[in-house]
Amino acid sequence: MGSLIIEAIIWGFAALLTPCVFPMVPMTVSFFMKGSANKSQGRFKAMMYGLFIILLYTLPIAAIILVTRIAGGESVTADIFNWLATHWLPNIIFFVVFMVFAASFLGAFEIQLPSSLTNKSDRNSDKAGLAGVFFMALTLVLVSFSCTGPIVGTVLIKSTSGEFWTPIITMLCFSSAFALPFAVLAMFPSLLKKMPKSGGWLGSVKVVLGLVEIALGFKFLSVADQTYHWGILSRDLNLTIWIICFGTMLLYGLGLVGFPSSERKRKWTVLRVVLCTLLAVFEVYLVTGLFGAPLKELSGYLPPMQTKGWFYDHSDRYAQEAADEEIKYADFLHLPHGLQGYFDLEQAKTAARRQNKPLFIDFTGHGCVNCREMEARVWSDPAVLELLKNEFVICALYCDDKTQLPEKEWVKANGKTLKTLGKINAYIALNQYNCSAQPYYVLQDADGKMLAQPRSYNLDVQEFIDFLTSAVNVHGKQ
Repeated sequence: MGSLIIEAIIWGFAALLTPCVFPMVPMTVSFFMKGSANKSQGRFKAMMYGLFIILLYTLPIAAIILVTRIAGGESVTADIFNWLATHWLPNIIFFVVFMVFAASFLGAFEIQLPSSLTNKSDRNSDKAGLAGVFFMALTLVLVSFSCTGPIVGTVLIKSTSGEFWTPIITMLCFSSAFALPFAVLAMFPSLLKKMPKSGGWLGSVKVVLGLVEIALGFKFLSVADQTYHWGILSRDLNLTIWIICFGTMLLYGLGLVGFPSSERKRKWTVLRVVLCTLLAVFEVYLVTGLFGAPLKELSGYLPPMQTKGWFYDHSDRYAQEAADEEIKYADFLHLPHGLQGYFDLEQAKTAARRQNKPLFIDFTGHGCVNCREMEARVWSDPAVLELLKNEFVICALYCDDKTQLPEKEWVKANGKTLKTLGKINAYIALNQYNCSAQPYYVLQDADGKMLAQPRSYNLDVQEFIDFLTSAVNVHGKQ
């Protein structure tokens, strides 16, 4: 939750620098200060303006979550979030939307909401009192849509893999950061004089945002590719796209390429030199990924290492410790770092009983950003790998896999028939372990007895080692 909150705040401040929003900051604050009887009234209205912005971003999300929970309970809300985050349709739609917005930022065309909608809201802003303030906030939200839409989508989609309240909290943090300058500048209007003026630098921001959106947009295509096992977007192909995007950004910063939305020739400044240097370093960092570097910091945004290579085939089976044992679903599911294990809970329990080892259950997902981070930054530790490889029977249960199972493996629950592997695993997670978010790690024996308190996303390697070791010790005493 902490990392999501920080990321949402960063995106909120980044949205302020977009060409749709930045010019409106001094304009709206000045309007409130001049249109009020006294300074205190102007400050109050400006603070309410910021509050209305927060509510306009947060309340719709909260309403959707509350209505679905009241109407259908936790399972319905979980199903909606799971569908939104992992189904091919919304992911392809978001991918296309990101590409369209990126093209707009790079100057191919302009995206605007219908003028009748924004004009009507703007006319209502002339009303006196808080009603006028509300419509001013609504006008800002509508006018800034073409710049903030993809940013809001990024924040929401990433947060839907967490608990039910995570999207509300992250959107609250995003909108608070987005609205904060209005309240601060109203309290201290002299700061307006110190703000940079609108100009060509906003065009540069548009170009940068456009290229970043192209890179991030492929995350949605990757999620659909992983959950449906299409095999079209390998790690190396995705990396190459990133290298092209950020390489183009570097060339633009050096003044070697231009875009219709921004002038090509700009003055050299210290900031420009620093940013170009950082981009050059990042480019080198990305290139090392093509030669096998794990790129742990980007693990949540790139396809897993198992898909390395321009072309890959999910059907390649990896060697199992027991060659004569048929591992269910191993023809399209894999564990990271060459680990061996199972993808069916009952089969894993049987193996744990046969080998007299504790069971490590990993509730994970193809579209789970935090799962990939845990695998890249925690599981990769030599001590953790040693424990997982030698002391546990591993069972990875993918809660978003869209593979439809044979009819004999379908599960009937709550009046529904669960046909896909992901829905069955999600049902097991929610009903047997009260888990609705990934990653979620359970350590138990073959009979279902807990050996340690279950653990979720946490990048502290030593705590994870202690978590595994404690379960091994408890199991050894049984």
